[in-house]
Amino acid sequence: MASTHPTITDEMLREALSTVIDPEIRKPITELGMVESAEVDEAGRAHATILLTVSGCPMKDTLTTDTEKALRGIEGVTEARVTLGVMSDEQRADLKTMLRGGQAEREVPFAKPGSLTRVYAIASGKGGVGKSSVTANLAAALSEQGLKVGVVDADIYGFSIPRMLGVTHQPTQVDDMILPPVAHEVKVISIGMFVPGNQPVVWRGPMLHRALQQFLADVFWGDLDILLLDLPPGTGDIAISIAQLIPTSEILVVTTPQQAAAEVAERAGSIAAQTHQRIVGVIENMSWLELPDGTRQEIFGSGGGQSVADSLTRTIGAPVPLLGQIPLDVTLREGADEGTPVVLGRPDSPAAVALRGIAKGLASRSRGLAGRSLGLSPSNR
Repeated sequence: MASTHPTITDEMLREALSTVIDPEIRKPITELGMVESAEVDEAGRAHATILLTVSGCPMKDTLTTDTEKALRGIEGVTEARVTLGVMSDEQRADLKTMLRGGQAEREVPFAKPGSLTRVYAIASGKGGVGKSSVTANLAAALSEQGLKVGVVDADIYGFSIPRMLGVTHQPTQVDDMILPPVAHEVKVISIGMFVPGNQPVVWRGPMLHRALQQFLADVFWGDLDILLLDLPPGTGDIAISIAQLIPTSEILVVTTPQQAAAEVAERAGSIAAQTHQRIVGVIENMSWLELPDGTRQEIFGSGGGQSVADSLTRTIGAPVPLLGQIPLDVTLREGADEGTPVVLGRPDSPAAVALRGIAKGLASRSRGLAGRSLGLSPSNR
């Protein structure tokens, strides 16, 4: 910092720039070492040089605008100008080490004993029950409540989360660290962000496991309150990998009222007995259609969600509640197509009210002590 203005101090410059938040990392640019220089001359003309993490950073226009705004907010500044540079290899290495809490090596932060992030794996027995729609809306609703939320689109073959959350740009890669895009204040990563066009992904078990591991370890998530994992349907490789990579993750089962779908959903939930994961509860989607006269038409039957909850309670030997029932609602589908979750775009619609209720229940749950270090050590007598 260097100010030759009679009333503007270096401290005022530093304080102003500390309000500029990197849109991807979500930390002040002053903490990230992105401010190479900043000065104000005697005439009140301010100039700052900001170092991008990589050349061609997709958020460089936002950074420029926010920095100029911060400089103009200093009393006495008559003009603000920003020059963009790029970090050196050494500066990027320092940044990665700082973001990883001093750890140079990659690791899955959510598997560490001290992690306070609640990890929910959202599963279903079969496709077409609205699992991804539920995931996207729960993420947006939880974020709206002030929580820091991330979503991993772990449905490698049927990825759809980027569209549903309206993600419009690619992740930024700082060497081997990936900065996830942010949409509706939710951090998102998906294989769909790395596949050109609408090409299919043709991978087998080991590659699936490695991709998931990269999403968890190579992506900079920051201090999340909740991480949602949108799993593929069934009980295949990804579900097993989640249990291995994040043993403390918990399962949410999504089904429809239809008995045939419920039976398949029971299998998806029953995998928890083998992987020793906790089942948080069951969400029933497409429960009924509200008609203009106020009556409900149960297009897919009734009772499927409660049936799954009861069956899993018997299988697991612990209570598995029915967390909520989401009615059929055209606004839910419209929001997914438009990239604006219904809980944000139409918060008073029947589906949004149900989803926000489920999210409120999840937000109030505390992270359990299982797998966490209590900081105790044995004493000698």
